[in-house]
Amino acid sequence: MSTDSPDPTDGVLDLLVIGGGVMGLFTAYHAARAGDRVAVLERGRVGDPATASFGKTRSYRRDYLDATYVRFADEAVRLWGEFEAAEAVSVLVRCGCLNIASSAVTPEVEETYGRVTAGLMNALGMPVSTLSGAEVTARYPYLRADVADLDPVGGLVNLPLVTATLRGALGEAVVEGVTVTAVEPDGDLVRVVTDGGEAVARSVVVTAGHGTNDVLALLPDNVLQVPLTRDRPSEAKYFTPPAPERHLFTADAMPVIAYLDTGIYLHPIVPGLVEDVKIGYYNPPDIPRDRTGVTSIADFVAQVMPGLAAAAVRDVDDVDGCDYDLVADDDFVLGAVPGFANVFVGVGWRGTGYKFAPWVGRVLFELARREGTVYDIGRFDPARFADLALETVALEGHPS
Repeated sequence: MSTDSPDPTDGVLDLLVIGGGVMGLFTAYHAARAGDRVAVLERGRVGDPATASFGKTRSYRRDYLDATYVRFADEAVRLWGEFEAAEAVSVLVRCGCLNIASSAVTPEVEETYGRVTAGLMNALGMPVSTLSGAEVTARYPYLRADVADLDPVGGLVNLPLVTATLRGALGEAVVEGVTVTAVEPDGDLVRVVTDGGEAVARSVVVTAGHGTNDVLALLPDNVLQVPLTRDRPSEAKYFTPPAPERHLFTADAMPVIAYLDTGIYLHPIVPGLVEDVKIGYYNPPDIPRDRTGVTSIADFVAQVMPGLAAAAVRDVDDVDGCDYDLVADDDFVLGAVPGFANVFVGVGWRGTGYKFAPWVGRVLFELARREGTVYDIGRFDPARFADLALETVALEGHPS
């Protein structure tokens, strides 16, 4: 750590966060607003292109096949609003989120992701507007779909503004370019050693993304290793529509569009932030892929988005195409590290996590500094993987 500026880890901290992505920054943010003394240690640079928090936009939406995630996504939207009000910024582009389906692409339309999630959201009291094929064409003339479900609450998150706002709020509490070399329980405290010094904290939260297991391995006698895999979209393209039609694709006219049965999502133009339509193609692990003929972005445009057929196309190369940390059981990992009363971990955001960031930060802050959270997060308990590790050790030690 540099000696040219005040050292935020001088003395005992209330909370030390290892990992300066959006989850770690929001954890520290909630703690700092509560009056806690906090520090964030980041191995690289906050907002670095190598991290999952780098980019210009991410979708925020509430449509999930699981009611738990729907409810927590809705709560995250509320917390985004609180963040905007507290910091006097507008980080959400409130353009809505449109889930579409076409019988030519997915013949069983009523079984598609958008139709099923719309039913669930309506049942949970989160109204979704359903558009017929004719209504879709009238409102979005560039699009061909037999049905579409619009959640007016969804939209885009302005990533650079989120990062800048969190950095501004935390100031010198964020320390970059440090590598953690030891994490050692010390009575009721935790001592964290880095290549630039050491810090002592009452609680530690690990939000290190793909480096999480490296940090967990530093804890003496810890058995928790999270089964993470890395994944990325197969394709990400920018489409520049012809100038006379550009107004159709800006966020005041075009929502986020998703056809998750095909692995496709689209972001509209946001003037001053992103000047082209972004289309990504991904293979979601929880969506059956044998019921669609879309195998590329080009396929999707030809079959569903003819209004972009004349657009100039180029690869997305100025920002990260998204960097996903997938978990073996496809659930978040969020809670205490088994065997350590004051060490907590958050990881495994499945490629869908950014929208949950203020909620995840609040949960981790409450766990670390309030002796528990108001939310029911039992299914996300990291102990589920520690238990498996212990069973494996027991079996290896006692062969049948």
